[in-house]
This record gives sequence, structure tokens and C-alpha cells, in this order.
Amino acid sequence: MKVKVISVLEDNYMYLVIEERTRHAVAVDAAVPKRLLEIIRKEDVVLRAILTTHHHWDHARGNEELAQLFPGLQVFGADERIGALTHRVTHGQELTFGAIRVRCLFTPCHTSGHMCYFMWEDDSPDAPALFSGDTLFVGGCGQFFEGTAEQMLTNLTQILGTLPKDTKVFCGHECTVRNLKFALKVEPENEAVKEKLAWARQRDDEDLPTVPSTLQEEFLYNPFLRLTEEPVQRFTGRTEPVEVLRTLRSQRDNFKKPKERLNPQAVLAFDWGLFGPLLEKK
Repeated sequence: MKVKVISVLEDNYMYLVIEERTRHAVAVDAAVPKRLLEIIRKEDVVLRAILTTHHHWDHARGNEELAQLFPGLQVFGADERIGALTHRVTHGQELTFGAIRVRCLFTPCHTSGHMCYFMWEDDSPDAPALFSGDTLFVGGCGQFFEGTAEQMLTNLTQILGTLPKDTKVFCGHECTVRNLKFALKVEPENEAVKEKLAWARQRDDEDLPTVPSTLQEEFLYNPFLRLTEEPVQRFTGRTEPVEVLRTLRSQRDNFKKPKERLNPQAVLAFDWGLFGPLLEKK
């Protein structure tokens, strides 16, 4: 099982998971078809399915176009708002794509229909992979747009946090530096945070991705997975895990808000190459 990390839009990731024996592939969060098709051609694989974590346009925008280009393409997700959806999946449901096994993990909160995907191959020495969308990030967690702190606590501690510690975490956005700056504010003496932040800054300077991390690493520096640690509780002034989480998310939402972002449609147009003819005329 080979995972291609594909950077798109302003800070999104989509992924192409390739079964190397058959050269069949599954895409995760296929937001930009043009870029995905480039990788499919380069890798010489056949796209069999799309796994969509949630309905937001920057994760699902390419589904309809790809479904037209690949008749019979299967599109999996847990929310009827996902475009071109062919298979609505439920928590714990398992899918098989050749040797690739997938377990669907329902994690409502960022959206009410958010699904993570846990992947592995039987009898493979490679670590399993978690495609966590906008639920778990490197050093952070997703915003609670359509859910509650209680839901996110369940997601992080009971559903994702109990996966094998060597699980590789492939999240939906590159926001590691921002997340770890906040983590350092929460735990200024945490050496794991300092080391990971220095590493992430270097990766950012070199325009390289910070994914994947591992679940074991996340427990060392991600404050949203460290709710029972004394420094995190001291920072929030709370001790009940759900209240610690609620306060952390509120503090993170107001932490050094980034400068005005580019218009999302403009970013998408650049990724699709729609401005190419205009730029060539200059």
C-alpha cells in the first residue's frame, strides 16, 4: 500500500492510495480533479473509488467531475451532502479494495457527517494509516462547526485515540506550524512540542508536507490528546476532560488568527489552471 500525498488549494491535502500489486487506487478527499488525474497518469494506476471524509467543498468538490470521467466509480461517505455519493457508509463498516482493507470511523463534530478512514493490508509489515480529514490534525483538531465538545472528546479518546500507536496520521490540512505554536503556548516547557515545531518550520520553509505523523507522536505534543496532563489543565483552568477540550478549542479559535485568506474560488481556479490562458497573454 503506497500513499501519495497531494497538496492542493491553499493548505489542503488529498491522497491517492495505491495497491501496488494490481495498480488499482483509491482517492481520499478528491477536491481537485485536474491535479489528481496528473498523479493517476504519472503513477499509471486505475482509480476505483473515492473516500470522502466530509461534504465541505475543499474536500469533495471533484467528485462529480471524476464520476463523469470514470463511469462506475464508487464514491463513499457518510453525508448525503457529499456530491456524487454512491455508497453511504456507517461506523465500523469495513470495505475491501484488493488487498487494502478500510474501516470507516464515524467522527461527527466538524460536520455532522464526518467519517475517518482507517486502512491497512493483512500480513503487511507496514503500519496502518488513518485518513482523519478535519477531525485530527498534526498537533491539533478540527473546529466544532456542526457538533459539540462532547462529540469531539469521544472522537479523540474513544475512536481515534484507541487505534494502534504506530498508525500513520494523514490529515486534511497543512496547519502544523500554527497548531504547534498554539501547543507551545499551552505547554511552554514541553520538549516534544519544541522539537516538532522546529522540524515543522523547516519542512514549511522547504515547502514539504508535515504528514504523516503517528498517533504515538500526537500523544506527546498535541494538546487535544493531552487533556488529562497537568500543564494542559492548568492552561485551561479546567480538570474535566470535556471542559478542558472545550476551553482549548475556544482558545485555539482565537489564537493568532491568520491574515485574510485568499478567496477560495480563486485558489480553486488556479489549481484547475483556469487562469492559464490569461497569464499566457501577458
